[in-house]
Amino acid sequence: MIGAWSILFWILAAAGHGSVAVSHHPAPVRENAPVIVIGFVGGHVHRDDAIHSVVQLAERLQRDYPTGVYAAVYENHRGDEAHETVLRLLDADHDGELSAEEKKAARVILYGHSWGASEAVTLARQLESDGIPVLLTLQVDSVAKKDENDAVIPANVAEAANFFQADGIIHGRAGIRAADPTRTQILGNFQFDYKKNPVRCDDYPWFGRTFAKTHIEIECDPAVWDQVEMLIRSKLPPPARTEVSQTQSANQ
Repeated sequence: MIGAWSILFWILAAAGHGSVAVSHHPAPVRENAPVIVIGFVGGHVHRDDAIHSVVQLAERLQRDYPTGVYAAVYENHRGDEAHETVLRLLDADHDGELSAEEKKAARVILYGHSWGASEAVTLARQLESDGIPVLLTLQVDSVAKKDENDAVIPANVAEAANFFQADGIIHGRAGIRAADPTRTQILGNFQFDYKKNPVRCDDYPWFGRTFAKTHIEIECDPAVWDQVEMLIRSKLPPPARTEVSQTQSANQ
């Protein structure tokens, strides 16, 4: 069973968009086992291209959590590099091998857009082979890469959510399911309609805005990424700068 990691959620109808509400159950942070948040960008986007929401989200987490959380972005063809990073971060005693205790201490969150969403599920599946649990996977307009299965969430994942739009030449997977529903909770498959509710993405390259318009719109839609970020932060402790502000207020 999923247990204390479960998120209470429901769909709210608002301007034609799906919305997720969460109750916060932060993952405990150990000094030698940070919460690991890995994002994957789609297409041929570079990991440091700050126009993209995947990158912006990681930057906000890096700013708010200077310790206790490791947040990074990878290109979707660098899944093996991301996998190696997760294993390295979990190796608390630096002996080159992960003990049962180190695996049990893992707190991993994976997210991505387009091919990056497919890569997030693929990395979760690699970690399943390693015996490493994953707290949460989040897919935004997921497009399966060759030889990858982005539709079935592996049993080591506690919770998963899928955000998609169904229009245009490139559109996301409409539904994901759990390989083992007794171990994985699918929080929902949330559809967005950009024909009814268009979003301006003026900073994005013209080619994408012209030939993959709706696929780009979900990638730059704050309504989507606010929900993705909310789900991620529900697994994290209070951000460090919030704790500092509270301390300063108490001393005044």
